[in-house]
Amino acid sequence: MKLQQLRYLLAIADNGLNITAASEKLYTSQPGVSKQLKLLEEELGLRLFSRNGKSLDGVTHAGNLVLEKAASIMTEVENIKRLANELQNEQEGSLSIGTTHTQARYVLPDILQAFRKRYPDVKLNLHQGTSEQIAEMMKTGLIDFAVASSSGAKSTDTVSLPCYHWDRAILMPKDHPLTQLDDIELHDLAEYPIITYVFNQNGHSSFRDAFAHEGLKPNIAITARDADVIKTYVRKGLGVGIAASMAYDPEVDNDLVAVSTHDILPSCTTWLGFREEQYFRSYMYDFIEMLAPHLNRSTVDRAVHEYRKHGHVLSIDPRQLPYKLIQRPSAKDQLAA
Repeated sequence: MKLQQLRYLLAIADNGLNITAASEKLYTSQPGVSKQLKLLEEELGLRLFSRNGKSLDGVTHAGNLVLEKAASIMTEVENIKRLANELQNEQEGSLSIGTTHTQARYVLPDILQAFRKRYPDVKLNLHQGTSEQIAEMMKTGLIDFAVASSSGAKSTDTVSLPCYHWDRAILMPKDHPLTQLDDIELHDLAEYPIITYVFNQNGHSSFRDAFAHEGLKPNIAITARDADVIKTYVRKGLGVGIAASMAYDPEVDNDLVAVSTHDILPSCTTWLGFREEQYFRSYMYDFIEMLAPHLNRSTVDRAVHEYRKHGHVLSIDPRQLPYKLIQRPSAKDQLAA
């Protein structure tokens, strides 16, 4: 059995059982891939795929089991290569991060600046997307780490470590009627068009749930993936914005008023996610600790051990996390300042 055969096997599965497409992806010939598949099946004494004439039309039970093992083996092969590279060049390498616009724009710049100063020879690859897109990036191995937020449960498909909490903010022009209220409640918000983030495709939304719990329905006028877009449309008078509080800069956004939703909407948690089999280089541990100081090397290693044993992390209680940002004053206080 050769690693090349396992690589071909995985490529066939990843390309819809189309050997021609798999061979093109591998930059090799279709007959060569077919031959290696045949040799592998003969050596194992198993049919890995069901066939319809010369075409593959399904994966057998044995094939699914072999594919799972093959994927694990090829991951370990890549880990060995990375280990060898690290031993030769401990300060060099690459780090690929999948994250949302909010994290990329408002949280990561200072962290990545400090990281680059410490590791100038590590290439950083930043991939932006929605939560669903980031999950797909992780699944396909495009990224090493996912940095994303949720107000509900974390993903169970990866090792997920809580980093910090943050709140949303109500954004509005200084002359908006809501700025005259001492405290803004959900029923106050429900009276105005709302501009906020695009909701997840799974339909769950703690934002909507909070309104529903009060017997209210928010008037969602516009949704966007970018907090800067939300602020633009708030300035145009198209509605009240609901965005991450970290997206409000008192100097840049001094034409707007920002009021924390801490008392009326659930807080959000930013999570760091990675695959269970992820091989960690020293600079990866350092990046995690820069992002969340409580996640030092020993904590991360313990969390991985817990995940492998229990299917989830036991030792880090997200309820004990610090808040990333301080609460902002009321609308009236901001107008008086």
